[in-house]
Amino acid sequence: MSSNAPRHTALDALHRSLGATMTDFAGWDMPLRYGSERDEHVAVRTKAGLFDLSHMGEITVTGPEAAALLNHALVGNIATVGVGRARYTMICQEDGGILDDLIVYRLAEHEYMVVANASNAQVVLDALTGRAAGFDAVVRDDCDAYALIAVQGPESPGILKAVTDADLDGLKYYAGLPGTVAGVPALIARTGYTGEDGFELFVAPADAEKVWQALTDAGTPAGLVPCGLSCRDTLRLEAGMPLYGHELTTSLTPFDAGLGRVVKFEKDGDFVGREALTAAAERAASEPPRVLVGLIAEGRRVPRAGYPVVADGKVIGEITSGAPSPTLGKPIAMAYVDAAHAAPGTAGVGVDIRGSHEPYEVVALPFYKRQK
Repeated sequence: MSSNAPRHTALDALHRSLGATMTDFAGWDMPLRYGSERDEHVAVRTKAGLFDLSHMGEITVTGPEAAALLNHALVGNIATVGVGRARYTMICQEDGGILDDLIVYRLAEHEYMVVANASNAQVVLDALTGRAAGFDAVVRDDCDAYALIAVQGPESPGILKAVTDADLDGLKYYAGLPGTVAGVPALIARTGYTGEDGFELFVAPADAEKVWQALTDAGTPAGLVPCGLSCRDTLRLEAGMPLYGHELTTSLTPFDAGLGRVVKFEKDGDFVGREALTAAAERAASEPPRVLVGLIAEGRRVPRAGYPVVADGKVIGEITSGAPSPTLGKPIAMAYVDAAHAAPGTAGVGVDIRGSHEPYEVVALPFYKRQK
């Protein structure tokens, strides 16, 4: 088997039996869609969707100085995360550039699980391993130890309750607890990347098909459908959630991305990138760089990543993500634009789509927010 051959999740045969259109994503063969990506998107917004996210990278950090290592390696204050809770954070280069955005779960007093994006799993593993020198902590690649299944949408709590003994009502947003799902051990988390309520289930790969089937059986009467990566992208775009390689890159700091709040300068000890990020914070406060905004099309043409944003005949920014929005019924995009054109309602902003300047409305993110 060549190193270029795509990796397969534990659910690969099941996806194919469901007629999924498969695609290579970060070296993994993943379902892009099963039928209509619009129908899958609408199901998550109105009922529920089932996702295979087993391509994500899980890295376990254990030992007496696990918290100190993570505080040094990441920009967040991981030492203050309680057992059973999770935190969104980032890992940056020494120059402040974003290597990846992460979710860190505290599983026990001295045990953490870091979940990295599939495209950056090795980069994050290498960085954590290198930054562990001098700490009494062990960094372990656990990518192969887990399959990850997500159920997302307003019907997801009721569907999951039918197959678990866990206290879902007591499980807060950005928390995780051990339980059983369909009779097998699982770490049940509640974070999500769709703008809806939902759960992520970390299970042994050998148990993945059983869990998927149990959720399908419990959820089908409630309108649950299997969902691919295509609708996951339009869901996260409507929810204004950044995607690594689009809104987040090594050429941007968290402050450039409008996510400076994840950087915790007040925590104990030094951390990688502190000096550069201090300067970036001061820069952002005095002369804001380009600002991440939402754009809604007045016409029907869809903007794509890399298209220039224009005003008064000048380029004032660049599209980072764009797609038709099933919820809004119009094309939408996220873009970095000059601060002078970033205020919602700013007139005269357009997107250069193959030489034609299409009019767009500047709006605050997110485009969509669920009713609590």
